[in-house]
Amino acid sequence: MTKTRFPSLLSEAAKPLFHRRHVLGAALAAPAVPALAQFRVEIHGVGIRQIPIALPKFRGEDASPQKISAIVQADLIRSGLFKPVDASGEQLDESSRPDVAKWSAAGAEYLSVGSVTRGANGFDVRFRLWDAVKGADMGGQSYSVPQADLRLVAHKISDYIYEKITGEKGVFSTRIAYVTKAGPRYTLWVADSDGENAQSALASPEPIISPTWSPAGTQLAYVSFESRKPVVYVHEVSSGRRRLIANFRGSNSAPAWSPDGSTLAVTLSRDGGSQLYTIPSSGGEPRRLMQSSGIDTEPTYSKDGRYIYFVSDRGGAPQIYRVGAQGGNAERVTFSGSYNISPSISPDGKTLAYITRAGGGYKLQVMDLASSTVSSVTDTSSDESPSFAPNSRLIVYATREGGREALMTTTLDGKIKARLAGQSGDIREPDWGPYQP
Repeated sequence: MTKTRFPSLLSEAAKPLFHRRHVLGAALAAPAVPALAQFRVEIHGVGIRQIPIALPKFRGEDASPQKISAIVQADLIRSGLFKPVDASGEQLDESSRPDVAKWSAAGAEYLSVGSVTRGANGFDVRFRLWDAVKGADMGGQSYSVPQADLRLVAHKISDYIYEKITGEKGVFSTRIAYVTKAGPRYTLWVADSDGENAQSALASPEPIISPTWSPAGTQLAYVSFESRKPVVYVHEVSSGRRRLIANFRGSNSAPAWSPDGSTLAVTLSRDGGSQLYTIPSSGGEPRRLMQSSGIDTEPTYSKDGRYIYFVSDRGGAPQIYRVGAQGGNAERVTFSGSYNISPSISPDGKTLAYITRAGGGYKLQVMDLASSTVSSVTDTSSDESPSFAPNSRLIVYATREGGREALMTTTLDGKIKARLAGQSGDIREPDWGPYQP
């Protein structure tokens, strides 16, 4: 993965600028097609406290094209909060009461059982969750879906289990967007939260970067180079329709949605230098946020909409600042390290994730915003583009590990990581979408 970093933003807009988050080349929307590059989940690391859960095979699962229990198990492990209890050789369904004492004796605190049956128009999937310690039935769900939705059903089961046990909403049925470059071809993908089931949203011989989800999860903003200059578009994921948002003189880059979806923050050089503006997400005249003698770029809104965090070299080197969403004086946020870029704010407003240059490499950092305590959470050195899950507990980012390009997720303490391993291509700029209705 060839990294392009902050100093290159000083070049002219016709070049692929700065960090990949700024510019994206795209042709007209391509229809969704089956993914050319699938991912498999590789999980490593051990958390301090993980909830033991038994996830035996669903009855009838062997005849299903998707192994529901395996997908659920991978989801829960990737969250960092669960560990599986050996259930090999078992197949249980939701229709009878299991011997919960047996599973409790085996170390399981919870047990998930279910069935998969081929129906007239697809598959019927049913499951039930049990508290193996109390012997309590925690409810279940049933679905009748076409084959194409079996993975989504598995993720919804994971969400149900996660929420019933933790009291927090699960994120497994959400989506991520990311970009790959394979040869001369750039592709923008929309995939499940585990990287599987990827569908092509658009493809181009020009660079593709900067995808960012709208708050409703129905649109992606991005920057296109198809006009031989960076131009901002908004793209409807379901239909492939798009609208032009910013095509002003010079560079138009780095779109970021306001929490209510009404506004985009963008970086424009129309008035000289790269500066921050806001513009209606339906298009219109941009409004400059502030005056700066430096480069201001990579805006991202705080989730309450009060602030815009951004990167600037106004102090001599790239650091992260914030400014009121309506403008005003900028306040510096990062002081640890001499080169900090790519800010991402957790949905709960408590944590800042960003990339720092250290030892000749680029590493993912997290900052507790209340205490300004900074932690390094990876042992790789080519990290880029962090993005939080909508429950604030996981971060997705791109990196290079073991000589291969990869998407990774990590818990905030860095103890549990999952590799979403691409088969080929340079993997770039993941963005984690919001909860789905």
